[in-house]
Amino acid sequence: MRVLTDNRKARHDYQVLDQLEAGIVLTGTEVKSCRARNLSLADSYAKAENGELWLVNAHIAPYEQGNRNNHEPRRPRKLLLHRREMRRLTQAIEAKGLTLVPLKVYLNERSLIKVELGLCRGRQQHDKRDQLKRQADERETQRAIRAHG
Repeated sequence: MRVLTDNRKARHDYQVLDQLEAGIVLTGTEVKSCRARNLSLADSYAKAENGELWLVNAHIAPYEQGNRNNHEPRRPRKLLLHRREMRRLTQAIEAKGLTLVPLKVYLNERSLIKVELGLCRGRQQHDKRDQLKRQADERETQRAIRAHG
């Protein structure tokens, strides 16, 4: 698995409850631009609409060698999931007030571009601070163990 981009801010802003893999419908120039790692998941999310899931606000830069048929950078892109998974996610989004956030985009073992989605709950400011403190404390203890062990 080769990671093309990672949404580190999502793990800071949201508490990830569940993760799943989804395919994504891309045009030719979008695929070439993704393989060149010219994409960003900042401020992007997935939404359910008419029984389909769409990746909204993900930025895939126009391909440099593309011609006038190049793609639009922030267009909504359809996500490919099994019907059961889609139904489960839309119920969780509507009933529990959760959000679907793309965590990373990667190439799988068959060289297909996949999106890892996280079913997330938003964090409050104090939760973010507590998490950062816990991580810093954990780092310090690991350093102390390595130094004395």
